Amino acid sequence: MITRLLPVLLALVVSASAAPSAPIPLWPGQAPGETREFPAEGDATKPTDPLVNGVPIVRLGNVTRPTITVYRPDPAKDTGAAVIVAPGGGYSILAWELEGTEICEWLNSIGVTGVLLKYRVPARPDRARHAAALDDAQRAFGLVRHRAAEWGIDPKRIGMLGFSAGAHLSVALATGHATRTYPAVDAADAVSCRPDFLVLIYPGGIVDRDQTSTVRPEVAPVKGDAPPAIIVMTQDDPVRVENALAYYAALKQAGVPAEMHLYPTGGHGYGLRRTEHLVTTWPDRVAAWLKAGGWLARAR
Repeated sequence: MITRLLPVLLALVVSASAAPSAPIPLWPGQAPGETREFPAEGDATKPTDPLVNGVPIVRLGNVTRPTITVYRPDPAKDTGAAVIVAPGGGYSILAWELEGTEICEWLNSIGVTGVLLKYRVPARPDRARHAAALDDAQRAFGLVRHRAAEWGIDPKRIGMLGFSAGAHLSVALATGHATRTYPAVDAADAVSCRPDFLVLIYPGGIVDRDQTSTVRPEVAPVKGDAPPAIIVMTQDDPVRVENALAYYAALKQAGVPAEMHLYPTGGHGYGLRRTEHLVTTWPDRVAAWLKAGGWLARAR
């Protein structure tokens, strides 16, 4: 029944939101650090790939022209808050609808502007695995904050929501926001790219495979600077629940407010598609956390 109703429910969410903007290029020309050619961007999904709750996944690959797409909520619901959404995909592909467009549409339903980040994948072989994506995330955040007034966004209420590798990217941005990783392009690069809050859904890459408690240097929270976060994961996640546990512990040690929801089952890569697993009620937990934190309070 849930599977049959999903397209209808998503359509209802979309109908309550304005049409998304045209994709906005992050860079005026070639993105920084590009040294090789890639095949054309496209959906890398194979017929044998599994479905999620009976619905296919778009696995977007070979992204060389990163963009942001702005999803504005119904003006009657608009809270002024915004969230940049980073799909996962192991820095190899982007789970474009499952962890991207569907998430922005849900954000609109709670009065939040969703900004879908199409960052470069796959990882560039001559750079750190997340380096090209971090360039894109820093640039995207600067652009959104720089154009906040134009888009009706409160520049002090812009967060980031990431899935899997996108959660790693979100934390890497929060840790490394102070210094741009590329030469400045324009005035947007003079604006802070620090997220005001983080939503981390089944994060990966926070700890090394042989570690259970030490976070990697690029995601280690900085005391007095790391943004508050909410973390969701399951015990049976093949990416390993230790990623969530270690980051939560690091936030606690740094004195940063954090909330974590751990569930026994549900695996990995479910997006917000509801299944029989309780973890798929995470959007309710996140909406309550955003409200409690004041992120959804309308500007007077």
